[in-house]
Amino acid sequence: MVNSPSTPTPERRERARPQTVQPGGLGQAKLNPFGDLHTLQHLSARLARGLRGVFEPLLREEVRTWAEPLAVQRFADYRAERPDRLTAWLPVGMDDRTALLVFDGRFVLELLDLFFGGTGAAPAEMPAEFSPAAETMVARLGQMIAAPLTTAWEPLARVTFTVGRCEANAAMLADFDGDDATIITRFGIAPGAAKPSFVDIVYPVAALKPHGTALTGKVVAKAAAEDAEWQTALTRAAMNIRFPVRSVLAEPTIRLSKLMTLQPGDVIPLSFGTEVPVMVGGDRLGTGTVGTSNGHAAIRLTSLASLEGLTQ
Repeated sequence: MVNSPSTPTPERRERARPQTVQPGGLGQAKLNPFGDLHTLQHLSARLARGLRGVFEPLLREEVRTWAEPLAVQRFADYRAERPDRLTAWLPVGMDDRTALLVFDGRFVLELLDLFFGGTGAAPAEMPAEFSPAAETMVARLGQMIAAPLTTAWEPLARVTFTVGRCEANAAMLADFDGDDATIITRFGIAPGAAKPSFVDIVYPVAALKPHGTALTGKVVAKAAAEDAEWQTALTRAAMNIRFPVRSVLAEPTIRLSKLMTLQPGDVIPLSFGTEVPVMVGGDRLGTGTVGTSNGHAAIRLTSLASLEGLTQ
């Protein structure tokens, strides 16, 4: 009513004020300074292929692996979207910076059961924390993933990945703050026709900044200017390469019984036609006739084999 006394509303205290500035706008740091993430997505696809060799021996069957589309989030938002259940947070050193491997706790316990000869069944009631054996399994997974991760990164940069200590509580991670911008790479792992499990690699944007040039670089399909001096030097060096040239005059065959009775002075008769093969390395150059030249044995080339394979 118009004349009724006004009462203070608690809306401003109970509900956050609507955001008036979009992420990356004026007054806020941009979450993703790298533009499109096609290079990192391609790197993740390479890693997904490498993960098959990690999980197939553990799951004891053929698995399908793939990389999900990348996501850019603040770390606090990523944590809020994770299911409220046991999760393994494994820091992974990238030289002097830190990324994060994230495993679902149920998946870890299934792998642990398989490792000890079980059927891969997790407990019906999930524990509140990991046992020492489960923490060891997480560390083992990190070490196994570090190898294909290094291989996947190699075309982009030489990075050394080291495995830290597993945490069940993300709040205990010393190198991660809720406001940190992160790039989430998610990998699906599906054994046979079973439902997939997912493993995440969380890259802080700050950890990727040293590789920013490689991540944002574009391949320009522009022909480089020919360097005539370099081509001349290369041609001269190629023309000085030496190849062994040989000719097989004859290849006689004898029985083993006669071979075992050969003595010094015995004669092995040879017979060959008018033309003999001339070989360069393991390839046939052509044929020729045997003769002499300036007092030395020589072969006159009478025909050349096709050089098509040598000119490609």
